[in-house]
Amino acid sequence: MPSTSIRKTEYDPASRVLSVWFVASGKRYDFEGVPPETYTAFRSAFVKGRYFNDHIRNHFRYRRIPD
Repeated sequence: MPSTSIRKTEYDPASRVLSVWFVASGKRYDFEGVPPETYTAFRSAFVKGRYFNDHIRNHFRYRRIPD
C-alpha cells in the first residue's frame, strides 16, 4: 500500500544507511546503522508511516540531506 507520509526510500546494505523522503516536506533524511532486517520489515509494513514512527524515528542517528 502506498504511504501518505513517505514518498520514497532507498537502502544501502553496505553502509546500513536508510534514506527516507517525506511527502509533506519533500525533504530527505538519512538514518545510520539500520539493520537489513529492519529495512525489510519497514518495506513490508502495511502502514509504513506507523512502522517508521515506532521502529526507526528516534531509534537511529539521522541527518537531513540538503536539497
